[in-house]
Amino acid sequence: MDYTNLEEKMEKTIEVFSQKLSEVRAGRANPAILNKIRIDYYGTQTPINQVAAISVPEARLIVIQPWDASVLKEIEKAILASDIGINPNNDGKVIRLAFPELNEERRKELVKDIKKMGEETKVAVRNVRREGIDTAKSMQKNGEMTEDELKHAENEIQKMTDKYIEEIDKVLDKKEKEVMSV
Repeated sequence: MDYTNLEEKMEKTIEVFSQKLSEVRAGRANPAILNKIRIDYYGTQTPINQVAAISVPEARLIVIQPWDASVLKEIEKAILASDIGINPNNDGKVIRLAFPELNEERRKELVKDIKKMGEETKVAVRNVRREGIDTAKSMQKNGEMTEDELKHAENEIQKMTDKYIEEIDKVLDKKEKEVMSV
């Protein structure tokens, strides 16, 4: 049985999880929170990072400097309309996003959300495992593999699942420490 497809699916699941985690606002300025915000740039929905330079000069500040000053208002509107919860400061040349200090209650709330995302990712990995085992069972039913090969396939798929669940836990722990230590 070929496990590469299952491994790719589990790998992709963790990539998506890591991407989502990078968008979580942990009190430290992270340009990734702007990834999902798009502006109307000459009739096309365009990500902010394609129309402006984004920099992090300080730990709690993001500076957005558009290459075309005419989109400054569009960027400001898009940030206000988004759910990042930060008010942009527009000085006519650049937009500054100042990140407030996180209080203990908000940190705990963020950790709870992060753990929930982690659990959803683990469920997705387990669904891939189930899919793989179902495929192996149907192959065994069709006479494409023996009972012993089925047991071996189930063990291999379980080992793979355990490896990725462990990786999810590591990513979770790292993000949790980041949120709690900021």
